[in-house]
Amino acid sequence: MTVGIVGAGQLGRMLALAGYPLGLDFLFLDPADDAPAGQVAPQLKGAFTEARLLDELSQRSEVLTFDWENISVDALRALKGDTRIAPPIPALATAQDRVSEKKLFERLSIPTTRWMAVSSRAQLTRALRDIGLPGVIKTRRLGYDGKGQAVVRTQDEAQRAWEQLGSAPLLYEELIPFDCEVSIIGARSPRGEVVVYPLNGNVHSEGILRLTRTPYGPPRWQRLASGYLQKVLKHFRYTGILTIEFFVTGGKLLANEMAPRVHNSGHGTIEGAATSQFENHLRAILNLPLGSTRPLGYSAMLNLIGTLPPREQLLAQGELHYHDYGKQPRPGRKLGHCTLVEATASARDRRARRLLAQLAPGVGIP
Repeated sequence: MTVGIVGAGQLGRMLALAGYPLGLDFLFLDPADDAPAGQVAPQLKGAFTEARLLDELSQRSEVLTFDWENISVDALRALKGDTRIAPPIPALATAQDRVSEKKLFERLSIPTTRWMAVSSRAQLTRALRDIGLPGVIKTRRLGYDGKGQAVVRTQDEAQRAWEQLGSAPLLYEELIPFDCEVSIIGARSPRGEVVVYPLNGNVHSEGILRLTRTPYGPPRWQRLASGYLQKVLKHFRYTGILTIEFFVTGGKLLANEMAPRVHNSGHGTIEGAATSQFENHLRAILNLPLGSTRPLGYSAMLNLIGTLPPREQLLAQGELHYHDYGKQPRPGRKLGHCTLVEATASARDRRARRLLAQLAPGVGIP
């Protein structure tokens, strides 16, 4: 049984590595010569929108999925009607447009920030007046890892951000003085079975995720986040893994964005949960029974960004799991991650602080 995956990045690579023990085969589509997943599975080399290759991928696969959300919805919709695609295209389309995301959250009574769509200077002026400063100006599409957005605290900064970003449709939202950021990950199968992972506590630096700790936060946060997630899963009659990121302020969870795919904050589930997010995504899209999300301890996952530290340096720290994605070094690029699992939250946090100080000096843990 072959799973076709559009995109052959590190997420696709980890999907394949999780699927081989299940007896699955994989075929990827990606334009890159050195795609991480292409090192572990066959790859069709070409553009994500190339109809001939997408059709071949579809014909050779039981189901199509994707390892990032900025692929062409139109290209997927053009495939033959008997092509099974999961997660569903409407969820993918919603996640590609921040305004559509915000409208979905509001429709499902999921709290979010105050926001306005902005496509002209006049609309920006109105948004600054009605929502106020400080705020964040974001492109509606193609933003990730802090790209395509600007924090503005004055009218002058807002006008400069407009000059930089205003060639594309934008969104303006209030800047939230949040206490922390969290994410919830869950899976749903076509038969309606749902599993939800423990809440993740995330630390970002320069818009890029640096550290995730799991489980995180009080039980009330878990209940709220899980309830919001299940609303979205039900709305789309979803299949696969879904992630929602939240700001936490004063004990209230405000939805920031969703990702219809396996997620960076879930990498720790490989060693930290009974069933990883990658395996559960595959189980879901193939309509297999979903695996337990029970945590195997208190885990911390740290991204390795820009350059990889010496492998020996990390492996010398007992009971630390090291993942190299096979990517060329580049500033700001996610090259790998490492995960530790401890018996208590305090032991995990102590080790995570020491490791973060070593790998990303200056990035603190709340």
